Amino acid sequence: MRLPLLALLAKGPAHGYELKQSLEKLLGTAYPEPNIGQIYVTLGRLEKAGMIEGTDVTQSTRPNKRIYQLTPAGRDAVASWLKEPAEEPRLRDEFFLKLALAPDTEERIALINMQRRHYLNTMRDLSKLAATEDRDNRFSQLLIEGAMLHLQADLDWLERCQEDLE
Repeated sequence: MRLPLLALLAKGPAHGYELKQSLEKLLGTAYPEPNIGQIYVTLGRLEKAGMIEGTDVTQSTRPNKRIYQLTPAGRDAVASWLKEPAEEPRLRDEFFLKLALAPDTEERIALINMQRRHYLNTMRDLSKLAATEDRDNRFSQLLIEGAMLHLQADLDWLERCQEDLE
C-alpha cells in the first residue's frame, strides 16, 4: 500500500479518503477494496519516514482533515519503484508442494483435478466480473484480463503435470 499511495500523491496533494476513492475508481471492483484504516496508518508511517508531509485544513462543519503531499524523498521513492520490475515467477507455490508431497499418483491426479476445478470456477467468476465492471475503466479491465491469462497459464501447467504423471 505504501508505494501506490506515494504514486497517487505524485499526481497531487490529497487526504486519506480521497486516496481511497482514487484507488477504488482506478482499479474497480476486481481489486480488493482498500481499508481506510490501513491507508491512514500507512500515511502516518510515510510521514514519519519523511516521504510525505501533512497539513491540517480547518473545515467549518466537519473535523479538520489532513492533506498530504510528497516530499522530494517520496518523489524519489516513486520514481525508483516505477523503474523496478515486478515480482519474479512463483517458485514457492503451495500447490506444487502438495503435488510433490502427495503419497502416490492417484492422490496427485486428484489434487490436479481439484485445483483445475478451482481455477475454472475462478475464471468463471472473473468473466462475470468483467461483464459487470465499468467498460470505461480500462485499468480494471486489464487487471481482470491479466488475472485470466495467469489462470489460463496455470491450467495449461496443470495439464502438463497430469500428462507427466500418467
